[in-house]
Amino acid sequence: MPTSLSTPNPVTVPTTPATPAVSAPRPAAAIDSSGPALTVTDIQVVGVGPELQQTVLDTVLTKPGSQVTAAQLKQDIAEILNTGLFATATIKTVPNQIGITVVYQVTPMIIQEIRLSGARVLTQEVANEIFKDQIGQSVNPTGINQGVQQINQWYLQNGYTLARVLSVQPLREGSLVVEVAEGFIADVKVQFVNQQGQTVDDKGQPIRGRTQIGFIQRQIKLQQGQVFQAQLAQESVENLVKLGIFSSVYVSFAGDAKRLLVTFNLAEGPARSINLGGGYNDELGVYALVSFQDNNFAGLAQQLSANVQVGLKDIQGSLRFNSPYRDTEPGVPGYGANIFRSGGQSLIFEDERFANGDRIRDRRYGGGFNLQHPLGPDWDGVLGINYTNISMRDSEGRAFGFDADGDPLTASPSGIDDLTTISFTATRDQRDNPVNTGKGSLLSLGTTQSLPFGRGNILSNRLEINYAQFIPVTLFQAPPDAEYPQVFAFNLQGGTQLGDLPPYNAFTLGGPGTVRGYGMADLAISRSYFLASAEYRFPVYRFLGGVVFLDFGSDLGSSGAVPGAPGVQRGDPGTGLGGGLGLRVKSPLGILRLDFGVTNQGDSRLQFGFGQKF
Repeated sequence: MPTSLSTPNPVTVPTTPATPAVSAPRPAAAIDSSGPALTVTDIQVVGVGPELQQTVLDTVLTKPGSQVTAAQLKQDIAEILNTGLFATATIKTVPNQIGITVVYQVTPMIIQEIRLSGARVLTQEVANEIFKDQIGQSVNPTGINQGVQQINQWYLQNGYTLARVLSVQPLREGSLVVEVAEGFIADVKVQFVNQQGQTVDDKGQPIRGRTQIGFIQRQIKLQQGQVFQAQLAQESVENLVKLGIFSSVYVSFAGDAKRLLVTFNLAEGPARSINLGGGYNDELGVYALVSFQDNNFAGLAQQLSANVQVGLKDIQGSLRFNSPYRDTEPGVPGYGANIFRSGGQSLIFEDERFANGDRIRDRRYGGGFNLQHPLGPDWDGVLGINYTNISMRDSEGRAFGFDADGDPLTASPSGIDDLTTISFTATRDQRDNPVNTGKGSLLSLGTTQSLPFGRGNILSNRLEINYAQFIPVTLFQAPPDAEYPQVFAFNLQGGTQLGDLPPYNAFTLGGPGTVRGYGMADLAISRSYFLASAEYRFPVYRFLGGVVFLDFGSDLGSSGAVPGAPGVQRGDPGTGLGGGLGLRVKSPLGILRLDFGVTNQGDSRLQFGFGQKF
């Protein structure tokens, strides 16, 4: 039988069985077809070099010291020719005093062409280039094995990680048949699993998901009929992770490199939540609260959220919808819309009052619409238009434009402003996970232009920049199954406002989202700002993470440039530092954030929030 050549171990060159084109001549007189078997004392191979000589010796059945017949010698010739390495083979025997010497006379096959079998991505041109030094030359098993290694290396360099050479079959007429298996994808399936990775529930029924299968398939770059590429598989996993609706995504394989079955196993996270509550505050009185959130609306990874607070004095709430842009559907822009009605004690004017002694309440209603689309290979853009009606009112609902000291509260003397804006934000997001980042970076540049329409006639431009860098580290061995990465995280932010600046639109520093340890807006109320944060994030237990943080913020000396200078009047320092420790808890509502911060002024606070700070 023919032997096989496979990779990566060099072996003898295989062949398909072939009927010898050259018949063995009748052995010398020492051996007769009807005569007795004679003893072989020596075997010689002539006509080829040492490597092919050894191939002949390994192929024939005749060995020194063995008994040989004419029939066996004829079989030896057939086996030599069947290797495909030799164009002709003859034999002669030479008698000696104690037996015979067997001499095999062979001529090597001359390689005339390279013939590919099973190739889809490996081209004839590439194969010819790899074997170019062997074409027109005598067959060389070592050279063939080197060519096989080069083909396998070509597959790896081009991302075809499952592809390889299965065998090389020399044919005596001069063809070298290279058979490959490239990881042909026979089918791509989507399978839902539970949080334990199981495909069936406790009753033995298949796990069913909310997400539309067609939508999932559009996020997968691997397709039936393609040759498997690891890069496309990785990009497909990243597309699915970025949807934010799967708690686990992994790929499994079945079959072999000739016929590969690829399965994407998806565990859906909790997408919907409904919360009921109630309470009492000065703005609403006694109120009831209903909130709803769906991160996988219609099974398309769209976000829909709504909340309504119904009180004895007022009704407030919001409704938001967002359908993000998907690069798997480049012709469809992302879009979003929202409407809202809100109110409460003003954060900016917390210490000020109206002339009638009432606290200042900030009430707003409005809505907006935005479009999302990539700006290039790495950048995404969002263009939005928004309208907000903003008024400063007392407990009876009356609007006033000035506080008790005569400082302005709104751009309009009536106490009611119409703020119409066009905004644009460009973002380069290279994070591995937007929710719980382990590595990568985020850069965002934004501008918001207000249009001088309606009450207040506001004409201004707001500029902001935000950059975050995440560097993975290993300062200690993480606990098993830890869900929080170990990472150094850094964030720089800055902004300024040009033109008109209603005081309620000023930047605020202090609080869990800026400089921790300070109260809300207790550091600065300013026209410009700079903010820097550094964190060391580390796992504590499976669902529990820890943070060591340091925050710095400055108004860049611009607090006095806000009309009425509310930050200066309340004694905000303008520049400050806060540091401390925090915990992160994974919950059905997302990441819960609890930070204890101490300021450079000696104050300390325990502050609560949702998600990572940046």
